[in-house]
Amino acid sequence: MKHLIDSSELTAQRAISLLDTAEEFAQLQSRSVPKLPTLRGVTVANVFFEDSTRTRLSFESAAKKLSADVITFTGQGSSLSKGESLKDTAQTLEAMGADIMVVRHSSSGAAHTLAHSGWVGASIINAGDGTHQHPTQALLDAYTIRHRLHSDQATGQDLTGVRVAIVGDIAHSRVARSNAWLLTTLGASVTLVAPQTLLPRGVESWPVTVTTSFDDVIDDAPDAVMMLRIQSERMRGSHFPSPGEYVGHYGLTEARFGRLPETALVMHPGPMNRGVEISSLAADSPQSTILEQVSNGVWVRMAVLYQVHQSGGHQ
Repeated sequence: MKHLIDSSELTAQRAISLLDTAEEFAQLQSRSVPKLPTLRGVTVANVFFEDSTRTRLSFESAAKKLSADVITFTGQGSSLSKGESLKDTAQTLEAMGADIMVVRHSSSGAAHTLAHSGWVGASIINAGDGTHQHPTQALLDAYTIRHRLHSDQATGQDLTGVRVAIVGDIAHSRVARSNAWLLTTLGASVTLVAPQTLLPRGVESWPVTVTTSFDDVIDDAPDAVMMLRIQSERMRGSHFPSPGEYVGHYGLTEARFGRLPETALVMHPGPMNRGVEISSLAADSPQSTILEQVSNGVWVRMAVLYQVHQSGGHQ
């Protein structure tokens, strides 16, 4: 696995290996110095053409815990304003010694192009490309579900029989796409819930069930409910219900939360719009995994950096 571009490219065996490796790295929490020399001498470049806080800081933390050197490039105030291209930027960073590039870009397919164009020899990790993919988010979500359900016996487990509902702006969500494929690969049953206008074209080819009724899904007692942010910045003429109408049909309100089984997990990739897609009661409840997803993301990204480095032949 020299690159990680698309969650649909991961086999169940590879995904479980990554999750198991993340479980091992999570043991660092109990050490007085939570750091390993595993990637000493390796340079990781965070190449963020699109704004991010959680993902960029998570990868930076993961790289530093593995003793890697970190270069951070952000699109704002950079040479992009002078017309520098993706190719030029990547080649410049590789000339500075980058062995692994963690790339976020607003254009779907940018990470794939960088990985397979021959422009650079570095390993590429997709940290989000347009509305297409965000594979490490799907991995950390799978890790969180598995860890909560199986606790100390998580290692080696898949998600067979687990029922996950992903709710909200599916059309513009790379998180939804990534999770739909990865969770299914791991054996889970995934249901997408959204108004018809916020479902993507071609969704019928995804390995999921699709419905427009959140209440029906709640009544079916899912094991996990993943709420998505409304991505108004990505909408290009999409019909969006009024905020009140959206909350009434698709928000995890206090009333809907009260109808969930007490064992059901409440998830959100962040950032949250409290009172829109999720109520504060649900977000702050013991069933919420939202902060766990953030902390688990560091262990998962450590696992990805480690396995990409091992497979990429970097010295």
